[in-house]
Amino acid sequence: MSITLTTWSLEQTSPSDLRPAAPPEGDDVVIRRAEVPSAEFSRFLYTAVGGDIRWSDRLSLTYKQWQEIVEKPGAEIWVAYDKGTPAGYVELDPQDDGVVEIVYFGLIPAFRGRRIGGHLLSYGAARAWDLAERWPDREPTKRVWLHTCSLDGPHAMANYERRGFRLFDTKVEEAEESETPGPWPGAYA
Repeated sequence: MSITLTTWSLEQTSPSDLRPAAPPEGDDVVIRRAEVPSAEFSRFLYTAVGGDIRWSDRLSLTYKQWQEIVEKPGAEIWVAYDKGTPAGYVELDPQDDGVVEIVYFGLIPAFRGRRIGGHLLSYGAARAWDLAERWPDREPTKRVWLHTCSLDGPHAMANYERRGFRLFDTKVEEAEESETPGPWPGAYA
């Protein structure tokens, strides 16, 4: 069965475009960089966050391919923790000419709707803008971009726009409807 899939691409072209969200109340949520490149941890975050919204593009990657992604110079994963438990993440992919893509961003389902997402996206976008400060061989960031689609959560697009991302491209295509993979095979069966 096929579905109509809409993909929106959004961008910021200056650090001043970022409109940060307030952090959640209390000091239970902290955001830390995963400084040790770990294919296992990256895959855990990917499946835990994207399992119910049909993230599947990386599921067929080998361990070696996954490790190459997390070891790429300038690639970073920032993780939100709520009381010590991973709640979600932002993955930054450095590209040529001072461009940084937010390739993955989201929350584990149990942590959605708790005002963590806007804060995590704000923090991740700010880290995309100051990426060259942590990677001296990298030129300063000139553009931060991301994409979202009609399969993502109902609040995704509004969150991106509230953080100052502007739409620059829209694609509509027919795609095969896939099963929701869950965080492990059969989790949502």
